[in-house]
Amino acid sequence: MRHTKWMMVVCLGVAAACGKDKPGETAAAPAIDSAVAGITGDTVRDTTRVPGDSTVAAAAADIADSAGRALGAVQLRDSVGGVVVHAQITGLKPGNHGFHVHAVGRCDPPAFESAGPHWNPANKQHGRQNPAGWHAGDLANLGASAEGVAEVHQTLDGATLAALLEGDGSALVVHADPDDNKTDPSGNSGARIACGVIHRVP
Repeated sequence: MRHTKWMMVVCLGVAAACGKDKPGETAAAPAIDSAVAGITGDTVRDTTRVPGDSTVAAAAADIADSAGRALGAVQLRDSVGGVVVHAQITGLKPGNHGFHVHAVGRCDPPAFESAGPHWNPANKQHGRQNPAGWHAGDLANLGASAEGVAEVHQTLDGATLAALLEGDGSALVVHADPDDNKTDPSGNSGARIACGVIHRVP
């Protein structure tokens, strides 16, 4: 009887030990975050953040028109393969509007020329249909609804927030007309009607 009780104690001890991590064993890696749909060159693809990466930076840009009227806040974050851009921009004329990252972090109204040319560190030409393109700052057109609202879910391929924020910084600019995705230097997208400086989020 004693022998039987002793065996039961040993078995229970072994079972309890099996439920514990071995010395030096780490927990299983967390699952990758769910995919974020992004529009790149007017097509949709998936991007994901690096799981558990606490160093991923965030940035934002407050878009305003030439009269200083707020049209929306853009959120940007580093992702695998590029920078993900999310926003809802209001107060636009219905239809398509050119939308680009410009090379200087200044938005002086009314013409926003202070934002400089498109962000173009590789010295390409403009447009995803241009054989010599495209600028790193070329984003897909904004499609404004009948109510003048454009939803932004895009990925700036190959970019990082660190690159967008270094030096003179950068800005997001909305144009009056659609970008034809091929004409250098700005796709015949017309006047700059709204602008927002990209800044780091604390």
